[in-house]
Amino acid sequence: MNLDYINQYLSETEKIIQGIDRREIANAINMLSQLKRNQGRLFIVGIGGSAGNASHAVNDFRKICNIEAYAPTDNVSELTAWTNDKNFDVIFKNWLLTSKVSNKDILLVFSVGGGSLKTSYNLVLAMETAKEVGANIISIVSRDGGAAKKFSDVCILIPIVFEERITPHAEGWQAILWHLTVDGIRD
Repeated sequence: MNLDYINQYLSETEKIIQGIDRREIANAINMLSQLKRNQGRLFIVGIGGSAGNASHAVNDFRKICNIEAYAPTDNVSELTAWTNDKNFDVIFKNWLLTSKVSNKDILLVFSVGGGSLKTSYNLVLAMETAKEVGANIISIVSRDGGAAKKFSDVCILIPIVFEERITPHAEGWQAILWHLTVDGIRD
């Protein structure tokens, strides 16, 4: 393995550390701490690698923070039924409606691009649904934040430091930031 590549990747990570808005992280911790006090629920959505992160994060928020948390992508049967019977765009919206998302709840969005009319429109519809009932939205996203930046009460933006590695940096930092948040709530 070429050490230059490893050094470059880790150097990019250092640049991301310098560019992260720590106030938004603190805002997310405060909002999730309030959710815990109010006994609200946390719904975590993501597509692709971000869906895997959502599943892992559910475990941490439930086990470590004692917050009722769910990821719709953990229920493959329901997810594929909504996709088959309606379409992929409504999977999260319909899941949230069936779960009776309310103003006591938070929607946590993991996404590389934050959703748009062209990509991850299912995230956009989920955020619109959450907003319609007064639920708060926290997002951990990259690129320009997409629709998540518009809809979120708290948007933690992962800076772009190398165009070709937006996705691995975004998804890797989702994990770092939810772990930081979980520890912040626990502590």
